[in-house]
Parts: sequence; structure tokens; C-alpha cells
Amino acid sequence: MKRIHFDEMKKEFRIGILMLSLVLIILGVFEIFEFEDSKLNKRLVILGYMLQILYYSKMFWYKNYVQWNTKGAHIKVNSFIGKSLRFNQIKTTEINDENLIVTKKNDKRIIINLNGIEKLDTQKLYKLILNHSMVSF
Repeated sequence: MKRIHFDEMKKEFRIGILMLSLVLIILGVFEIFEFEDSKLNKRLVILGYMLQILYYSKMFWYKNYVQWNTKGAHIKVNSFIGKSLRFNQIKTTEINDENLIVTKKNDKRIIINLNGIEKLDTQKLYKLILNHSMVSF
């Protein structure tokens, strides 16, 4: 059975990474400090961009990945491209026969295939959606 990697997007951490990378990029581009090694400014810019690439590429490291905050979630389970959900648009949600079925308020249904996923992670995903969206089941 495969596991799902759950990642709660914490606002403070995300802002900290973005600010650090922005500072490194600005220091490198505008060459605010003169270093003995002339290539150090270029390395600062590269390091700033690498921080952003590493942070935003996390969802591609795992085959089964759920990233969420208080407003919504991005669910990538058994697929390369995931599905984004806004919690305030969810009407109902249910699990049956290895599928998670989410019905939006506009009656559009999103079906997420949970075949081969551990039951513990399936229940955790279901509870996460229920707790954040205040839906009926």
C-alpha cells in the first residue's frame, strides 16, 4: 500500500523562504556588497532562485501528495497532475469503492482515485476535507 505525503502550508515559513530568496536575489543582482570573489554575487542570485525552486517543487517529489492551508487543498494522488479544491466551494464529500468523491456547490463532481492507498491516509484525507470545508456527508 502506498502512503500519501501531507504538507500543511504554513504562512510564516513560506513568507520566510520567499523573503530570504528575495534578499539574496537583490543582493546579487544589484551588487550591494563588494566581495573579493566577483562570482559571489552570481552565486547569491542562483541560491535565491534555488530556494524558490526547491520550495515550489515539493509536490513533484512524491507520487501521492496533499498540500493544504485554511482556504483550499491541492490533491495529487495516483496521477502526475493534481486537483485543486477550495474548501468554501465544497458541498458534499464521500468515500466509496476506493474513490473519494467531492461535489462542489455548482454540482460538479471531482473523483479522486484512492486505489492502492493506505486506509489510514485515506481517512486522514477525508477528515481533512470534512474539517476544513464544514460539509455534510
